[in-house]
Amino acid sequence: MSTAPTLNSQIVGRAHYATRALLDRELARTGNTFFQSMALNATASEGGTADVDAIVHRLTSTLKIDEATALATVAELTGAGLLEPAQGEAGRVTLTEPGRAFQTRIAALGAELGTRVYGGIPEHERAIAARVLTEITARAETVFAETANGYAS
Repeated sequence: MSTAPTLNSQIVGRAHYATRALLDRELARTGNTFFQSMALNATASEGGTADVDAIVHRLTSTLKIDEATALATVAELTGAGLLEPAQGEAGRVTLTEPGRAFQTRIAALGAELGTRVYGGIPEHERAIAARVLTEITARAETVFAETANGYAS
């Protein structure tokens, strides 16, 4: 008789990387990156036009990447014709038609993969997992902020 493992960072990490690998593989087939998909999602969530600063903040705060990498990601999307400067709105970008189509396709893929991965897990168990993982995220964010200058000696 085996016992269920206790939730820890290794289990959370394995789940993250297992599901992320599904999306990364599909993104690689398109020549796009996870960071780029997140920037497109950030723009789409703002109605298709967003402040570059808001996109950068979303990428740096959720993905824990530096500002230069986030700005480079926006520049890559602009160079690829998936984002363009918003007309008459300095510091803002908008999804192009190809950008909107790509973001919609990747979001649909993510939904389909989510159904395949989470389907069959009872709703109440998913709700418990969501509450626990949300709490873990909040606590990790707090520790991340507290240790910005390194651990105390």
